[in-house]
Amino acid sequence: MHGSSIRKTIAALLAAFVASYCVGQGNSNILQVIEGGGAEPSGTTLEYYGAAKGYLAEPHGEGPHGSVILIHEWNGLVERVKQVADALAAQGYIALAADLYSGRTGSNPQENMALVRETRGDPDEIIANLNAAVAYLKSLPDSNGHVATIGWCFGGGVALSFALGGEHHDGTAIFYGQLLTDPAELAKLDHEIFGTFAGQDRGIPVEQVHAFVAALNEAGIPNDIHIYDPVQHGFWLYVERDQETNREPAEDTWDRLSAYFERTLQPEADAD
Repeated sequence: MHGSSIRKTIAALLAAFVASYCVGQGNSNILQVIEGGGAEPSGTTLEYYGAAKGYLAEPHGEGPHGSVILIHEWNGLVERVKQVADALAAQGYIALAADLYSGRTGSNPQENMALVRETRGDPDEIIANLNAAVAYLKSLPDSNGHVATIGWCFGGGVALSFALGGEHHDGTAIFYGQLLTDPAELAKLDHEIFGTFAGQDRGIPVEQVHAFVAALNEAGIPNDIHIYDPVQHGFWLYVERDQETNREPAEDTWDRLSAYFERTLQPEADAD
């Protein structure tokens, strides 16, 4: 074999190894993180809007990449959310964990609820914050222009509100967030909605989820909504709270979420 052929073969093998390694790391990282075994966050703080202290994690390799905005729970932008952002970056997405609390976090239910009430008191400010996040991500030279949101609990409800009232984006993933059941209102949505809910969630009963799905269907909005019967509220982001019960639903949720991001953030790949 000639020297040039050997070099090409080695380069091809190395590229294949790197690709398989990165995919494997991405798949294992996301589950490792939500089971409580994530590494220290390695991204950067991003002041993308006013006093917001967001967190940016970027993938290795050439773009263009789809982007994901992560919307935190009621306690604010904590380490676990940053770790998920890192894992999504390992999966090939530009991940921006938004900060709706101007750099603050809560350390107990009372503090968390105070932050929630303050933030919900100015819904226009929430929309402006997330609009700025969308604009920032679309401005990046390695962005493919497609952006989705993912939110948990408080953040899940915010994600749905943003889908209805914010700048255009391409996907919304709701994890046990506050819902709407008015078909006329939901008809304003312009993209598929992803939802994951817990059958044992006392705050969002399954009847409400079924009504949400019925309203989406009546409005003609495509959706992938699933209720996992054995789990409690918060099961996906904190699998370790009940590893035996949560792990299988969490893995299935990640499979669904991964497929959702592929079809909403990488539509060119489907066209090919």
